[in-house]
Amino acid sequence: MAYLYETHLHTAGVSKCAVSCGADYIAGYIDKGYSGIIVTDHFFNANTALSRKLPWNEWVNRFCSGYEKTKEEGDRQGLDVFFGWEETFDGCDDYLVYGLDKQWLLDHPEVRTWTRGEQYRAVKKAGGCVVHAHPFRQRAYIRRIVLSTVCVDAIEAVNGGHEDVSFDALAFRYAKKIGKPVTAGSDIHDALDANYGNIYGIYSEKKLNNITDFVNMILNNEIIGLRTEEERLCFHGTEDVQLPVEIRNKDDKVIGKNWRMYVY
Repeated sequence: MAYLYETHLHTAGVSKCAVSCGADYIAGYIDKGYSGIIVTDHFFNANTALSRKLPWNEWVNRFCSGYEKTKEEGDRQGLDVFFGWEETFDGCDDYLVYGLDKQWLLDHPEVRTWTRGEQYRAVKKAGGCVVHAHPFRQRAYIRRIVLSTVCVDAIEAVNGGHEDVSFDALAFRYAKKIGKPVTAGSDIHDALDANYGNIYGIYSEKKLNNITDFVNMILNNEIIGLRTEEERLCFHGTEDVQLPVEIRNKDDKVIGKNWRMYVY
């Protein structure tokens, strides 16, 4: 038996771009055979719906409420719900953080000003992991693509938030080139997508009891499959990147711009 999990989900009231409350997702995911979901609302420097002027403790409490309300309904209906978040740097590149909790956030207000490297080292020290979300997404609001190759534990190779499958093909190829595990997530903002089955995820041999189990599955490269259409992973060699590219090291310094060496 394999267990299916959503790894990338946003809730209204916390993520500015989400239209559905967390409780609205539960029935759709149960109906589609999922064992659990991970709430990954947009964090402090991302597309958050929360005022950055709030005192830190209040901001964290409101931020975590999206997960907490979702978990409450998940417990009621019988779907496991876990906690993570999605942080953005310079409005360009996004990272999914897993394995930490509300108390850790309350204890680390400095998270608001961290670089990519600082984020990675702190998350790793606390026992979590970092996944580069949709690394090759190209949209009008994104000024450049940043490949922080040594500040992530895995690559999100399948992302349901964009229709251009070439972005996923590049991400999948990139992950294989740099030797990182791959994940898949819906990047879902509207519960209707779950109801209609327009959702993605990862398969596990084991049932996840907590978010630490998911972290260990990534770090040990134990994801046994991705829920996706095959075409999203097919690389044809014609995929291209139109945006400027920066390749950064562990200290967040730009060390190159030739993305092709990491893909072709």
